[in-house]
Amino acid sequence: MSFRTLAEMLKQSIEKYSDLMCSQMLGNTKMTFKELGERVVKVKEMLVGAGLKEGDKVALYSSSHSNWAVCYMATVSAGMVIVPILPDFSEVELEKILEHSEAKALFVSDKLYTKVSKERVAKSNIVIRTKNLSVLAQNVNEQGSMVEPKPEDLAAIIYTSGTTSSPKGVMHTHQSLCSQLHLLQVLFPIHRDDVWLSVLPLSHTYECSLGMLFPMSRGSNVTYLDRPPTVSVLLPALKQVRPTIMLIVPLIIEKIFKHQVLATFNAKAVTRALYGWAPTRRVLHRVASAKLAKVFGGRIRFFGIGGAKLDPQAEQFLMDSKLNYAIGYGLTETAPLIAGALPGLTRISSTGPVMDGVEVRLANLNDKGEGELEAKTPCVMQGYYKNPEATAEVFTEDGWFRTRDIAKIDEDGYIYIKGRVNSMIVGPSGENIYPEEIEHVINSNSLVAESIVTMEEGRLVALVNFNREELERRYLDLKDDLTEKMEEVKKEVMQYVNSQVNKFSRIAEVEEVDEFQKTPSMKIKRFLYNARKKNEKK
Repeated sequence: MSFRTLAEMLKQSIEKYSDLMCSQMLGNTKMTFKELGERVVKVKEMLVGAGLKEGDKVALYSSSHSNWAVCYMATVSAGMVIVPILPDFSEVELEKILEHSEAKALFVSDKLYTKVSKERVAKSNIVIRTKNLSVLAQNVNEQGSMVEPKPEDLAAIIYTSGTTSSPKGVMHTHQSLCSQLHLLQVLFPIHRDDVWLSVLPLSHTYECSLGMLFPMSRGSNVTYLDRPPTVSVLLPALKQVRPTIMLIVPLIIEKIFKHQVLATFNAKAVTRALYGWAPTRRVLHRVASAKLAKVFGGRIRFFGIGGAKLDPQAEQFLMDSKLNYAIGYGLTETAPLIAGALPGLTRISSTGPVMDGVEVRLANLNDKGEGELEAKTPCVMQGYYKNPEATAEVFTEDGWFRTRDIAKIDEDGYIYIKGRVNSMIVGPSGENIYPEEIEHVINSNSLVAESIVTMEEGRLVALVNFNREELERRYLDLKDDLTEKMEEVKKEVMQYVNSQVNKFSRIAEVEEVDEFQKTPSMKIKRFLYNARKKNEKK
């Protein structure tokens, strides 16, 4: 299939796959491609009837749902601009985005409607309920217009979740989004028989491009969950759907590995001893993977992992297990994928080589061959909405996009991400310290849930959220009060880490944190903790 705009993609898919299943809610409503087209026409008429015209912004603030795709495609195929908003954004963040994007209309799910202010509802031309596409409020009744979009037209403004700063509106054209779909089909061809299970927010570029637009363009069926993918929700869903393709973030597989696989092996002295020896560890991993494969329905052919760096220990488990996992790397600004390694071609800690049609280079190389990764791709954004200063900062004079990630590229073209430019720490003797690498070691300790590493007064400090379940299991007699043991636990963790890292990456202190503030995509807001000491001194 050849298309240059999302409107063309939609038209071709409806014509070619008319009677095939497009999407469904788990155990609930099903929608064919023909029905998708009919709903899209209905929503376009609603937007035009509320006075919206070409280029107007329409916000989409909803949990994942079959009608999420309807609202998205109706907006972009009418020549308007969709503004997907992550469900976990707060009321304040939501209002800032709606104001900044100049959204004239709003699609919203029932649960999230409570976060929308009465003032915002009153200012909107129309507010539409995603569940059944009914009108919640309409303040403008006049004839608008729609146009057939061109490839260079703006299609979406996607607000980043802000790990290192406040959210910015990433502008993607029809051309950049369609280019991503064509590159994906070259990387990993999919077809109409593939069955997808979607568990990540559609408002995130990763799931939107790879988990919605991509299967839609190829006639595949997607099943959506109407609630967060907790174990009690996910396991029955996997059994029922038996997906062939599924996308997850590292956090999900790391939790499975740490709390189910690793915890099982560490529970008994015999298996703990066997696990410490590499040959038997691989055997144990394969035994565990056989059970895991059944849990996932038994027919997974593509298990995509992206959105953040995967813990090396968890990845070793996946590799030993012979699971069909793939690794990808990209950013919201690149729609998203730049690089990827298919099942059977993955390498520990690598994102894989660049995709066909993408070029990369390293800038400001150090003596280890590491430098900032820059990319040239047809999928790159137009820029940040109403922020020319920030746009200028991420493009070089010769037009390459600066990812702000520090990387190394091996002789086979495989990319290894070391850390973010903004998070890299310069040691007392000028060493480049990547906190993400130290954090992977910290998090591999069973007593740790998650962590970040910061530099405070010339010393590396580990901020740690401890695994309370593991602590209570170890100290059964102290369930109600672990305070007296925490200094001992901190010392143990620090010794564990420092025995596995190089000299200049050793931590000097472990500090307990009850809960980290995170982005809606579940990444720790690192900038808040890097700046905390500075703020305390003010």
